[in-house]
Amino acid sequence: MRTITLGQTGITTPQNAFGALPIQRVDMETAVRILHKAYDGGITFFDTARAYSDSEEKLGEAFHDMRDKIYIASKTMAKTPEDFEKDLDTTLHNLRTDYLDIYQLHCVNQCYRPGDGTGMYEAMLKAKAQGKIRHIGITAHKIGIAEEIVESNLYETLQFPFSYLATDRDIALVRACTEAGMGFIAMKGLSGGLLNNSNACMAFMSQYDVLPIWGIQSEKELDEWLAFFDNDVVMTQELQAVIDKDRTELLGEFCRGCGYCMPCAVGIQINQCARMAQMIRRSPSVNWLSERWQEEMMKIEKCINCGACMKHCPYELKTPELLRKNLEDYKNILAGRVTV
Repeated sequence: MRTITLGQTGITTPQNAFGALPIQRVDMETAVRILHKAYDGGITFFDTARAYSDSEEKLGEAFHDMRDKIYIASKTMAKTPEDFEKDLDTTLHNLRTDYLDIYQLHCVNQCYRPGDGTGMYEAMLKAKAQGKIRHIGITAHKIGIAEEIVESNLYETLQFPFSYLATDRDIALVRACTEAGMGFIAMKGLSGGLLNNSNACMAFMSQYDVLPIWGIQSEKELDEWLAFFDNDVVMTQELQAVIDKDRTELLGEFCRGCGYCMPCAVGIQINQCARMAQMIRRSPSVNWLSERWQEEMMKIEKCINCGACMKHCPYELKTPELLRKNLEDYKNILAGRVTV
């Protein structure tokens, strides 16, 4: 297992980290068991956020008595210094700790700078001076903003979507981070669940100076990533063929399933329905052709084109158009005009 040091932070950890968004979907006992197993298996870096409901509390329950053995990163979506301080104090309380290894401004729409009038960067500096945070990080989904963040030389880490569906521009961003001495935390390493070959995903990541945070909510999922501590994976012709095939099928505009576009005014489950064409071909189709999902897909016909989903989409997708295309494909499958 390759070891990664995140830029100039001094944080050195296996290139195999735990994304704690999904553990909000399981109960406390299950979450703690999974988190302990992750640590016992070799994982030392855990990423969560104030926005992930009770994810922080579950990390706090699991690790409060072994805080010095792991790294914890969390995030705030605050837009004012007052909300920033409130979120940070809540996060520290939930995690049952007095400091964070990395605190990140979450899903930003701008590169916060000293003196920009928002006070957000100054709030980070204040928290660092107080010892509440050790390193200043930021997360973004838009490539232009991410590039501006790297050029600013203000942040110690950048978290950005990165998988083997990456564009040349995405890869250039990773290299720019390395040259700038910034740590790169790779989110969406499975592209919202569309990629299902863990060997190919890990082999791809191992080629770059990035720390992937895999979203994990079950022991079965965890076991796939822990296996790499015993059996290192490198890129092979076979794995490259898997990657090439997926890139041919999936490159372009597609929904990553993050859910920032929701809730929908008419109840459409956008984060699944807008990528149904991909999901139905990449997992057992019977699950997606059930009566429940037929009802969910038909809600697309009620779309009022309010534009709220597009406004909130961090990838700037034309979501109503994606929804309608997926519904047309879905109807063709149901009618037997298209096979999967």
